[in-house]
Amino acid sequence: MDNCEHYERGCRIIAPCCNNMFDCRLCHNDICDHEINRFEIKKICCKKCMHIQKKQQICENCGLNMGSYFCEICCLYDNTDKGQFHCDKCGICRVGGKENFFHCDKCNACIGINLKDSHNCIENVTKNVCPICRENMFDSIDSITMLKCGHYMHNECLKMMVSDGSSLSSYRCPICQKTIFELAEYWKVLDQEIENTPMPEEYANDIRHIQCIDCGTEADVKFHIIGLKCQNENCGSYNTKVI
Repeated sequence: MDNCEHYERGCRIIAPCCNNMFDCRLCHNDICDHEINRFEIKKICCKKCMHIQKKQQICENCGLNMGSYFCEICCLYDNTDKGQFHCDKCGICRVGGKENFFHCDKCNACIGINLKDSHNCIENVTKNVCPICRENMFDSIDSITMLKCGHYMHNECLKMMVSDGSSLSSYRCPICQKTIFELAEYWKVLDQEIENTPMPEEYANDIRHIQCIDCGTEADVKFHIIGLKCQNENCGSYNTKVI
């Protein structure tokens, strides 16, 4: 019954823009040279009896439940439980369980409830594209994640970025360059390497003025080829730059 690679559902949509039938809006966008407006979809076709009707959850002809999750606003049908819910402020459906999220008005995004009092607000942050794949994130069906700095990217893109892990750049936000994980243990490793690797005498008293990308602290520090450590005792990051 189901040929859609995006959703398991019991109906097809009638696209108002071109009056053709598609398994879902994403199937339409994959093969057409224009994007469908999901909110303008008025008619659907039951896959079981092929009856064309207004959008509704239960087929008026054969009684098929065309989607265990149904949102009349978004014309979203899905028989796979993903914890779907419609967010009135986002204006679209989200996944993950309504009880697990709150809507941040400044970020204009649904954010994990555990980050309600601790996330870094960035206005309309999810209206941007993913910094790795450059695909839109606001209405993406692929899961996205908030980095420690407050920026977002797709989960799979994040996994790909850190999979190498051979340099500090693998752990920096592609947008603001702040570290995206807690790296205190890694900083301790660099502390030990610097202690065990004295610089040649001609560089022993070479001073650099640095700024920490993570916390913004500026300081004069001794130059070392391995790295230049932030002097903020609450930070201690090696994610710094010479200024």
